[in-house]
Amino acid sequence: MAGSSEQLLKAVLNAAEEKKAHDVVALNLQGISLIADYFVICHGNSDTQVLSIASEIRKSAELSGKKVRMEGVDTARWVLVDMGDVVAHVFHRDEREYYHLERLWSDAKAVETV
Repeated sequence: MAGSSEQLLKAVLNAAEEKKAHDVVALNLQGISLIADYFVICHGNSDTQVLSIASEIRKSAELSGKKVRMEGVDTARWVLVDMGDVVAHVFHRDEREYYHLERLWSDAKAVETV
């Protein structure tokens, strides 16, 4: 086993921070959804930064032994990084404001990202 979802969450948060992701939010979906244990939502201010954040998250997850699927890389407006137990949503700033996933998943508890 490649480690717990909490360890993967920490690796994802560190990767996002490494690439200077903005407004990083982690939501605990355990007991709320079967999709994943955690969602990480963040944004970049340019296409280049969005791709850099998503790529760093992917590398970090793969180093943890996780299989990773990515979608949205071609447009860099909303890149989904699916690692099974943890799903990261890396938005371009404008799309994050439009979709506002935090509101859609308001039942989920925010995880401290210190």
